[in-house]
Amino acid sequence: MAATEAAAGPARVEHLVTSGTFSLDGGTWDVDNNVWLVGDDREVVVIDAAHDADAIAEAVGERRLVAIVCTHAHDDHIDAAPALAERTGAPILLHPADTELWKRTHPDRAPDGELADGQRLSVAGVELTVLHTPGHCHGAVSLYAPALGTVFTGDTLFQGGPGATGRTFSDFPTIIESIRGKLLTLPEDTVVRTGHGDATTIGAEAPQLEEWIARGH
Repeated sequence: MAATEAAAGPARVEHLVTSGTFSLDGGTWDVDNNVWLVGDDREVVVIDAAHDADAIAEAVGERRLVAIVCTHAHDDHIDAAPALAERTGAPILLHPADTELWKRTHPDRAPDGELADGQRLSVAGVELTVLHTPGHCHGAVSLYAPALGTVFTGDTLFQGGPGATGRTFSDFPTIIESIRGKLLTLPEDTVVRTGHGDATTIGAEAPQLEEWIARGH
């Protein structure tokens, strides 16, 4: 993955799946996580450094890692972030509303910077707009890249409905409000790249929201 050519090439989305565990409220579950890379042949950002710093670093290759962006601070999304940061020198970025949750996994290592609603992160000539989408946890964010026609939703929106809200730091009405106000307003053909499982589109998920509201959580 070394960038040896004069031209960086177009920005693109890359994907790998890492495996580990998720622990909260006294339970532990085996999980597979999506790790997303956005960039070109020269520079890249990592969205959710999950489980395996070595595998993520291999995917980054010799490119400059601009930032490690955390969609939220559940341990399965941040457990490899400090090791990847130490290896690459990249800053870890997290919404401050998830600081308490972060400290449960990394009490002695704070994030390097904060994410805020409306903030724009630039990489490889494209912008990722931070959308604060709480509900799954207080500091959950999504990252919208209109030039790439995609939004990275972490565990806020999945194929088939909203993320889980039955644990500490979560709230069902809040996640519904986030999805309605921040995600379903995006173009219907926007590809939704999630924290776990398969991708979907905004248009595919919009009709299911009212069913979820009726069912509750």
